[in-house]
Amino acid sequence: MAELTGEERLVEFERRIDRGEKVEPGDWMPEDYRRNLIRMISQHAHSEIVGQLPEGKWIPYAPGFRRKLTLIAKVQDEAGHGQLLYRAAETLGKTREEMIDELLSGKAKYANVFNYPTPTWADVGVIGWLVDTAAVINQTMLAQSSYGPYARAMKRICYEESFHIKQGYDSIVTLAKGTAAQRSMAQDAVNRWWYPTLMMSGPPDAMSVHSQQALRWRIKTKSNEQVRQEFVDHIVPQIRALGISVPDQECRLDGTTGHYRYSPPDWEELKRVISGDGPCNKERLEVRRKAHEEGRWVREALQAHQTRKAV
Repeated sequence: MAELTGEERLVEFERRIDRGEKVEPGDWMPEDYRRNLIRMISQHAHSEIVGQLPEGKWIPYAPGFRRKLTLIAKVQDEAGHGQLLYRAAETLGKTREEMIDELLSGKAKYANVFNYPTPTWADVGVIGWLVDTAAVINQTMLAQSSYGPYARAMKRICYEESFHIKQGYDSIVTLAKGTAAQRSMAQDAVNRWWYPTLMMSGPPDAMSVHSQQALRWRIKTKSNEQVRQEFVDHIVPQIRALGISVPDQECRLDGTTGHYRYSPPDWEELKRVISGDGPCNKERLEVRRKAHEEGRWVREALQAHQTRKAV
């Protein structure tokens, strides 16, 4: 039987995608599919690793032992999610060391939200509530991805992220029911995190070649705008039910569509932040570089142990 041409392989590959089959590491795939996956999964992994930092700084100052333990558990979860995602990306032929080097050098991108400061305890709650809700909506969609290892990693991650949402929501409910100063703290945090969270889904798909390609091959199954709208429709009633205002005067329910209208984020700000010019980009990478260097002895010891076992 004659070997298939590249065009014939692409046609058969896309038929598999259309049938809803999962692509596995040993299967043939277009190089653009592989590159897009590596870009998406590695950026997702970097986001989980860097995402430990804004909340992790609050571990020593958490109000009460129970909240301290909960926050420690959440930060540990994020580290584990990063490892799951690096492993999924490695199945596509890129090493973990290469991906981490790209992060530490500033070449790799990660989620914009982790480059903003967390000056109050309310920021921890809002990250858990707003940011993780937006993340779960996106990740639930990615759990249907055409690439098997990515989809399976997402299913496990979504289970754990659902607890993070509860942790964040509980913190904000407590503040919203508290003193005037606590309510003000919660409102201020929502004000600061609203638009960075909306940006998380990415720019409109017409502005992103990567997004269009990812939709074509079902790496993702919803557009950036669909994911963002789903988040807004879900979270606005929750915010208002707590007596907190949505920091957008244009945000209102459209009786015709059944969806909430909202003012679009500043896409130029998103571009600046993910390109390294956000409020905390330099700080975040400096912390990661320091941790990487201080952990060098562990990596060297493990390598020496593996070498001895191989002899």
